[in-house]
Amino acid sequence: MKIEQFRMERMQSTWENVVEYNLSESGVHPLPLGELLGERELEEILGLGLGYSQTNGTPALRSEIARLYPGTSVDQILATAGSSEANFLLMWSLIEPGDEVVFMMPNYMQMWGLARGFGAAVKPLWLKRGLGWAFDPDELARLVTSRTKLIIVTNPNNPTGAVMSPEARQAVVSCAARAGAWIIADEVYQGAELEGPRTPSFWGTTDRVLVVNGLSKAYGLPGLRIGWIVGPEEFIQKAWPYHDYTTISPSILSDRLAQIALSPGNREKILQRTRGILKANFPVVREWLERQEDFFDFLPPAAGAIAFAGYRHVLNSTELVNRLIREKNVLIVPGDHFEMDHHLRFGFGSEPGYLRSGLARVEELLREIRRP
Repeated sequence: MKIEQFRMERMQSTWENVVEYNLSESGVHPLPLGELLGERELEEILGLGLGYSQTNGTPALRSEIARLYPGTSVDQILATAGSSEANFLLMWSLIEPGDEVVFMMPNYMQMWGLARGFGAAVKPLWLKRGLGWAFDPDELARLVTSRTKLIIVTNPNNPTGAVMSPEARQAVVSCAARAGAWIIADEVYQGAELEGPRTPSFWGTTDRVLVVNGLSKAYGLPGLRIGWIVGPEEFIQKAWPYHDYTTISPSILSDRLAQIALSPGNREKILQRTRGILKANFPVVREWLERQEDFFDFLPPAAGAIAFAGYRHVLNSTELVNRLIREKNVLIVPGDHFEMDHHLRFGFGSEPGYLRSGLARVEELLREIRRP
């Protein structure tokens, strides 16, 4: 198997801990451990033996996850080292050479690269700016054939922050049923909505659905590296042995901290914290983008700490971001990492002062490249 370079992760891994201002993250400012743990929980953690954990996640952790998906048992959950491992296990266990995959675009490109690496023919389903970052249901119907094995969606979407309408969700379910295809729904931004109700899960819409989620984005706990797959018990039993070849098990410390985070009272407090950060910070980035409306064009996101903006300039987006790194010590994500050049993804989940200072640096470079 040969894999193509995962350009966004390669750039972020190289620079995110080096630059002065990292505006490339799509989650909120990480939750400090002291805010997660009470005195009793801290005492318990200090006494925890750092041995191997249950390889598919402890029953206690899987019980907390199953609570989020009504009617689900612990045997329908596979805990993983972040949602990125969940994505890898899904592609590895499902894809055979020659399979056909319909993949929502723009998107986080891990499953795109993995599906192609494992030999699938991947067909993009494009979200369109003119449709409010939605796809055309007729285009989806044309793309899905009797050979389609997977339809992969991210909802809420990365990088646009768009949330699928009930009609769009039903179109995905109907097309998958017609083809006998699996739906893979990446739902890691569920719970990070700026306004309105929580995004409904695809779980329960059909028998052939697999949901990926984790604690990195909406929960502000990326350092725990806890993700999960929800699926039919038969599929979870099939996927679990693949896990034996990767990380074997989640960290026992992360497993216990994830149980604490997902307990009903703590979970709601954490998600309220996330929404508070988003509501405080989005006006900062919105005002900044609107002040430069001659250069930028964007639709406000419905969820996630991300703003995806098109720009009016001939400069390639990766070249622009490389100049930002070299000349201004700032990192953002270029649109061509999502196969959409002349766009930029701004992360706005950091502390407000840090966000303003980083955007000011970006503005300095934009003034320079716009001079005649």
